[in-house]
Amino acid sequence: MSIKLENLNYIYGTGTVMNVQALKDINLEIHEGTFIGLIGHTGSGKSTLIQHLDGLLKPTSGKVLFNDMDIFSKDFSMKDLRCKVGLVFQYPEHQLFEADIFSDVAYGPKNLGLDKEEIDRRVADAIHLVGLNESYYLKSPFELSGGEKRRAAIAGVLAMEPDYLVLDEPTAGLDPKGRDEILDQIAELQKRKNITVILVSHSMEDIAKYVQRVIVMNKGEIIFDDEPKKVFSNYKKLEEIGLMAPQITYVMHELNERGIEVDKDITKLNEAKDAILKALNKGKTND
Repeated sequence: MSIKLENLNYIYGTGTVMNVQALKDINLEIHEGTFIGLIGHTGSGKSTLIQHLDGLLKPTSGKVLFNDMDIFSKDFSMKDLRCKVGLVFQYPEHQLFEADIFSDVAYGPKNLGLDKEEIDRRVADAIHLVGLNESYYLKSPFELSGGEKRRAAIAGVLAMEPDYLVLDEPTAGLDPKGRDEILDQIAELQKRKNITVILVSHSMEDIAKYVQRVIVMNKGEIIFDDEPKKVFSNYKKLEEIGLMAPQITYVMHELNERGIEVDKDITKLNEAKDAILKALNKGKTND
């Protein structure tokens, strides 16, 4: 199962003097079961791209294929697609609208025409998966903290049991503890359910910590698409387009410049710790 974008172009304001080309000849394949990070400065085309994945936007030209079927062909079921591809917008708490959390999470499954037993199972599973419990079922969204609202909104998407979960800055505005809790939960969910997660984020540390593949966008084009170490090794090119590498990348390069031989492409804190200790112990042995 995969989603493919073939020669995808999208223009806002087509046919007007205000037209802006947001996506330029995008070719991309997203396989099931991977954790992907999507990065780029504001206006690079990230949000426009992810809205094509479940058909919220229709390409100006090019194709979006789900299992090799054009999602805008007359024989394709857009309803089925949106059951398979769940999209959580930035500030997802704005997606909460029912009187209580259970009803809100149940909204999607109800629209699928499922029986009550299946709806209840999905709601309970989804609420549990995001780290909440039965005590939240009858709570109003207005009673929840910012982090709890994010979890509840994500649960509403998970109750649809998607194969792809697309998260547009899901931790924006949260404190570090709340951010880590949500992303840790999403990472655990991705492993347990073997779903594809596409995380849009401005935090390079979060991208380096969680994802297996990084896609970098600039001015509507994909300029890098590779594993995190290889992408962040191009940190000087990233800086040219207004992005940074994780802080660990800069530390490792600085250590090398000072004569401490460590892997310059390390991007994770635990790996950096091990590499630095190994280099220091080697230095003591040589002494």
